[in-house]
Amino acid sequence: MPDPLFQTIGIACDHAACDLKEHLLASELLAGYTWLDFGTDKDGGSVDYPDYAKAVVKGCLDQRVDCGLCLCGTGIGMSMVANRHPKIRAAVVWDKATASLSRKHNNANILCLGARLIEPKHAAELVKLWLTTPFQGGRHQKRLDKFSEFS
Repeated sequence: MPDPLFQTIGIACDHAACDLKEHLLASELLAGYTWLDFGTDKDGGSVDYPDYAKAVVKGCLDQRVDCGLCLCGTGIGMSMVANRHPKIRAAVVWDKATASLSRKHNNANILCLGARLIEPKHAAELVKLWLTTPFQGGRHQKRLDKFSEFS
């Protein structure tokens, strides 16, 4: 049964991560969550990842989803696009420590993974860990509040 932190997850990928997206959506580790698929699919050919990252961001901002998962070749491009929005905290992760800490300390609301860098089985484990790790708040919230202090 999914943790109540997140029930509905927006997911999107570019052409480099279609196989990873399919693997994650079929993973038993991630069964029980509701997924809103913002594209793309294997038959689409080469696509521009900003279009798909923006769709997940919009889903988060419109509250159609509780959080997002963006997949591309490295995860970096999707995170750069997503983090342009002030209410988004997108994190590129590659191991259990970065997945856990991006939630505990940074309250990340979009997880970004690199399909060319992470094995699908490991990716599913990271997503599950990320989805079930709560934000610790406290001193970490104080730091997040400083995000809006740019002038």
